[in-house]
Amino acid sequence: MATFHLNSPFSEEDIRQLRAGDIVTFDGLLFGIRDLTQIYMFDQGHEPPVSLAGAPCIHTAPSLRKVDGRWEKICVGTTTSTRMERFSPDLIGKYGVRAIIGKGGLLEGSLKAMQKHGAVYLAIVGGAAALETQQIEAIEEVYWEHLHPEALYRFRVKNFGPLTVAMDSHGRNLYEEVKVEALTRLPGIYEKLGV
Repeated sequence: MATFHLNSPFSEEDIRQLRAGDIVTFDGLLFGIRDLTQIYMFDQGHEPPVSLAGAPCIHTAPSLRKVDGRWEKICVGTTTSTRMERFSPDLIGKYGVRAIIGKGGLLEGSLKAMQKHGAVYLAIVGGAAALETQQIEAIEEVYWEHLHPEALYRFRVKNFGPLTVAMDSHGRNLYEEVKVEALTRLPGIYEKLGV
């Protein structure tokens, strides 16, 4: 396990050096997206108004307020990613997203896209919204404002993380590895319990 501090947007080289289990923090650009954002893009055919190439995207529906024409953060938390699996391969392959940040991981289609295009899934600890919010220095833009709180958000972050590389561009998926290990141990646990 290694520790990396990166600057976003990321290059393919930045991402290919990461391995499952590594710890990442980063500075720079971060886009916030969620279910409705991606439904608007993929199901309803709206092209993003900004390039996502090289960027990390976090699964979030942030609590923000608009004061004198500027957006201010209240709380920016992270949601579970698995339900957005159907969008993630194209987010990576079509739009060049290099990292998806969320909770709970993604599935095989996303892992294949990560291998092909050079992307990772970065897991954030559940309940870390207060820390995440502090690490967001600015809300630079809110695109598709009518979708708020599931618009497309452009954040600037500093020391964002720590994040765990849970799915890498080399085919490893820590979620799947934990599942396999748990199923391997299950018969012994049942035996000890007399089940």
